[in-house]
Amino acid sequence: MSAKPQPQPQQNHLLAALSPEVQGRLFPYLELVPLPLRALLYESRHPMRHVYFPTDSIVSLQYVMENGASTAILVVGNEGLLGITLFMGGESTPNRSLVQSAGYAYRLPRPRVKAEFNRHGQLLLLMLRYTQALITQISQTAVCNRHHSIDQQLCRWLLLSMDRLSHNHLTMTQEFIGNMLGVRREGVTEAALKLQQLGVISYSRGLIKVLDRTKLETLSCECYGVVKKETDLLLHYLPQRQVIANTDSIATATLGIS
Repeated sequence: MSAKPQPQPQQNHLLAALSPEVQGRLFPYLELVPLPLRALLYESRHPMRHVYFPTDSIVSLQYVMENGASTAILVVGNEGLLGITLFMGGESTPNRSLVQSAGYAYRLPRPRVKAEFNRHGQLLLLMLRYTQALITQISQTAVCNRHHSIDQQLCRWLLLSMDRLSHNHLTMTQEFIGNMLGVRREGVTEAALKLQQLGVISYSRGLIKVLDRTKLETLSCECYGVVKKETDLLLHYLPQRQVIANTDSIATATLGIS
């Protein structure tokens, strides 16, 4: 069996959208790092030393309460980056960044990020548009968590995750999903069972496969559509994604659930 090829910087759509001139300044300083499931990239109030550009991983930004409870406020994948605080003048964040789907990312040291940003060129423009897309996602997540059912929230979260992967499966426990959504595990179990009975997903031993994306979109609330429309408008560099119809043809990666 041949080894899986190393991810390339251009697998991150934001890096791929940069001109050759900007890529030439940044790419020599990019470092490929593995992102195992549940790894922490940023911890609340700790100094941020790098910006991360995911290639095939998904990272969620979570707000952690004093009692330890947490809720995901947005997800980031190959469409963008983690660490916008460094662009906005800050050195730390009140949130934590937790890997929800294992894979890889390229990271760039803080000084190189700031030097390119301060050129007031292409990277600045892309970052401002990307930040606006993130604000939309955060705002809509707040509305969704307040007004919509756990079933709808799970559908929204699955769709956002699928948009940031090249396949239609996630490796994740129901307890972890509950922590992401800020709800009890029993609520996630019930919602996942409903989707499975409807033939929308299959779920076994922490592996979720989306079998009917069209139906999943129908069952989701309006929040997913709002976020996707705004993201597509602002981030016009995103490629048209091909939805894989036959999920049985996908080789399941070993992501190490515990």
